[in-house]
Amino acid sequence: MLTDLRIGEYGIHASNLGALLAFPIAQKWSVSAFIVDPITSDDFPPVARISGVPGIERKSRSHALNIKYCYYKQCNDNNLESKDGRFIICHFGSGFSIAAVVGGKIIDVNDALLGMGPFSVERAGALPLASILSLAYNRKLSQKESEKLLTKESGLAGYLGTNDFREIEKRLQKNDSQAQLVFDGMLYQISKEMGACLAVLKGQCDGIILTGGLTQSEHFVNNLKERISFAGDITVYPGSFELEALASGAERVLNHSEQAKIYQ
Repeated sequence: MLTDLRIGEYGIHASNLGALLAFPIAQKWSVSAFIVDPITSDDFPPVARISGVPGIERKSRSHALNIKYCYYKQCNDNNLESKDGRFIICHFGSGFSIAAVVGGKIIDVNDALLGMGPFSVERAGALPLASILSLAYNRKLSQKESEKLLTKESGLAGYLGTNDFREIEKRLQKNDSQAQLVFDGMLYQISKEMGACLAVLKGQCDGIILTGGLTQSEHFVNNLKERISFAGDITVYPGSFELEALASGAERVLNHSEQAKIYQ
């Protein structure tokens, strides 16, 4: 695990540091260390991995830590058996994860790191293939340059020149037509992706959960609700709950209510 995290076998992300930091602490104090629902948590059934191109698989890469925590929180708050819940859970940060979650498992989700789903604050999301090929070849971009463009310099930041949603809200309040069009385009793509999750759940959905930093914006949440309320009841857990999620995950193992998995 430590080797895979160091070389970024499944992606480069700040969460890769977790196990690398925990390991020497666990050794020093002779205690167990756990990682909880990393971005590569993978519950996909085989059919969800099919991409359309042999040799390319759809990957489960999402804000799994916060998504799964909000799932169990919703079940606990509503006295719902955690093994039975069926939700569409959306994490909105600098990147977006739109997930179909059944029994606590993320059975489908857009690749939140690169290449699928709606565009977000910084990320490009799904793109027309012919256009992306032309962009890469015409600009003669390296892979590293392409990844930077599509993960850090696209989305709202690419169109509007800032990744600070507070600044974008101010522009919306001043009736900035370009900001309004791009904002509407983002909501349009989010709602389309949520509709796809509803299809994955075969229309059997207990509700929608919205979470992540962007849900602290009432303007964002209220405008999104107008598009998706038809799909079910909506619960909002503003912000992120990573620290609570890490603690509760370890607690479930230490209390023997859940068995730790072995990385292999």
